[in-house]
Amino acid sequence: MMQQLQSQHLRLLGHLNMPFERSLMATINWNDRLIAVRGARGVGKTTMLLQHIKKTYGTSPTTALYASLDHLYFTRHSLLDLAEEFHQRGGKCLCLDEVHKYEGWSREIKNIYDGFPELQIIFTGSSLLNILNAEADLSRRCVSYDLQGLSFREYLMIKENISLPVITLDNILNHPLEVSEKVVTVCKPLQYFSQYLEEGYYPFFMEQQIDYLTQVQRVVNMILEIELPQLGNVDIANVRKLKSLLSVVSSGVPFAVDISKMAQTAELNRNTIVNYLAHLGRAKLINLLYSDSVNLKRMQKPDKIYMENCNLLYALSLTQVEAGTARETYFVNQLSYQHTVEYAKQGDFVIDRKYTIEVGGASKDGKQIASAENAFIAADNIEYALGNKIPLWLFGFLY
Repeated sequence: MMQQLQSQHLRLLGHLNMPFERSLMATINWNDRLIAVRGARGVGKTTMLLQHIKKTYGTSPTTALYASLDHLYFTRHSLLDLAEEFHQRGGKCLCLDEVHKYEGWSREIKNIYDGFPELQIIFTGSSLLNILNAEADLSRRCVSYDLQGLSFREYLMIKENISLPVITLDNILNHPLEVSEKVVTVCKPLQYFSQYLEEGYYPFFMEQQIDYLTQVQRVVNMILEIELPQLGNVDIANVRKLKSLLSVVSSGVPFAVDISKMAQTAELNRNTIVNYLAHLGRAKLINLLYSDSVNLKRMQKPDKIYMENCNLLYALSLTQVEAGTARETYFVNQLSYQHTVEYAKQGDFVIDRKYTIEVGGASKDGKQIASAENAFIAADNIEYALGNKIPLWLFGFLY
């Protein structure tokens, strides 16, 4: 009965194009016995999983097997059935895609892990997936990674075949002229930057089968209508209100938070709004910023709300996107993946509780951050760094 899954495995790997690998591929320790890769819908989890299989095991489904858990096979068979048959036939690596679509996934994966010690399990799931508080706590067994959408650096590689290395935040802040010069000698980043902001975050922009921003809207609808009710305990009756709330936020970002007003607009109570904002954040639709991320205030409400990435901003906003909004949304998106971003009272943002950043255009001066230590300007529309003024695009090379 496993033949259906083997056929799907062969078909998908046969059509897999492998010219580009995400930076996370090199970060993951692929030797761990239980690996989880979480991420928002559309960021490329399936492709990365298939690339690992093909690169490590080739295309044959005997040693490693790819299985999507929304396959019809699982209407009559359990995960345990698959693992037992695969193990009996000499299988070594079971790759399970979209585990959140399989009821009781965590309990069965725990049983497989304990019952088949020679079998490696790699699984992907929604960014809403809570491994720690799942039905069976896998946190002690599982090594978890999060896959973000494309960075500006990755976009240049996949879209323009421009290969450039990752640049750490320390290098960007301490050697900005040197690292910006290295990039500019290879390409003209400003030539591609605005296009990336509008249509470059999700890898499916390469498919060109349908209007890109329409695809982004479909991703949002799938998250709101399916994943949030399934994984976030969101009442399906409130999905329409949630869409309306997201539309209001996207048209007004950076959104100054007034929970009472938001509750009145969405016709929901205050606690429900706070919970739903947290769910939207975990679903990678918005970024919630706090002025102090360790303060108990975090339990009450965020200070600012941004869309999670600029492509969402352009796809959902009911008004023309302001340049300043796009710049700040991009900055928060690229920095929040590997760093702590907080809302600043002086300047725009505080990074890792150490660096103060003001985001603006090429003419931006440093008046707002003149008295701050470790303060920098992230400036749009400049190629090279000048003093503490750093090109905004350069922060897209962090991963």
